[in-house]
Amino acid sequence: MKGMYPSMLSAIDALLDRVTMYRLLLYYLIGLLIAAVGLSIFGDLHYNPLLIAMSALILVTGCWIANKVFAIVFDAPTNVESTHITALILALIITPANSLNGVMFLLAAAGLATASKYILAIKSKHIFNPAAIAVVLTAIGPKQTASWWVGSAVMLPFVLIGGILLVRKIQRGRTVITFFISVILATCFYTLLAKGNIVTNLDKTLLSSAVCFLAFVMLTEPLTSPPTKAKRTWYAVLIGALFPPQVHILSVYSSPELALIIGNIYAYVVSPKAKLFLRLKQKIRLTPDSVDFVYTPDRQLSYRPGQYMEWTLAHNGVDSRGNRRYFTLASSPTEADIHLGVKFYEKGSSYKRALLTMDNQTTIVASQIAGDFVLPNDPNQKIVFIAGGIGVTPFRSMIKYLIDTNQKRIVTLLYSAKTQQDLAYRQIFEEARQKLGIKTIYNLTDSAPNPSGLYEKPGIITAELIKTEVPDYQERVFYISGTHAMVVAMRTILQSLGVAHHNIKEDFFPGYA
Repeated sequence: MKGMYPSMLSAIDALLDRVTMYRLLLYYLIGLLIAAVGLSIFGDLHYNPLLIAMSALILVTGCWIANKVFAIVFDAPTNVESTHITALILALIITPANSLNGVMFLLAAAGLATASKYILAIKSKHIFNPAAIAVVLTAIGPKQTASWWVGSAVMLPFVLIGGILLVRKIQRGRTVITFFISVILATCFYTLLAKGNIVTNLDKTLLSSAVCFLAFVMLTEPLTSPPTKAKRTWYAVLIGALFPPQVHILSVYSSPELALIIGNIYAYVVSPKAKLFLRLKQKIRLTPDSVDFVYTPDRQLSYRPGQYMEWTLAHNGVDSRGNRRYFTLASSPTEADIHLGVKFYEKGSSYKRALLTMDNQTTIVASQIAGDFVLPNDPNQKIVFIAGGIGVTPFRSMIKYLIDTNQKRIVTLLYSAKTQQDLAYRQIFEEARQKLGIKTIYNLTDSAPNPSGLYEKPGIITAELIKTEVPDYQERVFYISGTHAMVVAMRTILQSLGVAHHNIKEDFFPGYA
């Protein structure tokens, strides 16, 4: 029984790792609509099941057509997955249409949501959650508002189950919990001011409102939320404080979409604005199954070593994993070119196949610089980097930065790979050893008992190895990057050694698959 829950979580994580964040969200939204249709058929949800399905179809069609038109006008790559997600969110927050006026509302929302991605954007970066800004604009113009019917109590179990899985996938639990705490405190505060019943208002807010759907689906959207944990915390606090319907300025009362839009403005102000359209300069074979892609940006990109970006590659025959990925920048901000280290598999996705075959005529779009997996601000802090396979890319970025800026920090790199041929960017790490005194140990898991290379050791990274090679490990901050299984295993080892939780940093970016 004791080991049942960790095993169950491992199985869930393994399943989630097979799908990208965006595809998981799409499945979740489809599942909610199917649940709603089923509940309506049995009379538990008071909407016509046919109208729910027809409204969703109208929105999907409307968003798809609008996206095609705007993509042609603005000469921008299309993203069908994103279009469908926006349409399904609208289908869950706008009351199913039962009249011509209702159909016109759906089409207006579809058009406005899609247009916002292209028009309400600065330097190609859209500012607002498309579904939220669409219903804010329809409320201002034709005075038609979203009902957020997905927030009904009968839908709550379905919203919770899928939402928790989604949040676990993208690791935004801290943001969501902060939002809920902020909503609860704000609700209590405004209820006390009005001398109302706190229990009644909390029950209504948490069980029969849009709070869970907003938290799981829209609050966590990467493109319109801040890029780092600290800024996302304040983002969640702000939206949570504005969420209660008692909040108002003069005659304008708050709504879920309005609270989110105000939060989006904050997120835009505190976030990097970069969006690049890049062409390939060079492909370098790193290992038998990984490649270093080199791109030359059309303008200088400002970022911190170890951060990641979202990469959109339009291609034919897009499979279930979509046309977007999050990749860590393997390059240093000191380099003119941008490097991506990517591993390929025998039965890879359509995205990976398109990436591998791309030439200098193909455009790839990079946006949304994000991530907290960066060097400590204190240059005297001792560090250990633990890498598995191509998970070494953020360490290539950091170490190259240290070389170029001549920063002599106390760093040990423990790099695990199958063989010598599977060690990526080794020349950079050897240069760092010579110039900066950075210590590197290569653990080769498929090699003979006595590897021939210098600084190489057989087997996996163990607690004993860490104690031997890093005797002052209690004074170190550990950075772990690799597969999910590898990261979990290393975290467990470090915890068994008594390393404090705040001294263990794990590389993560949404949509790992």
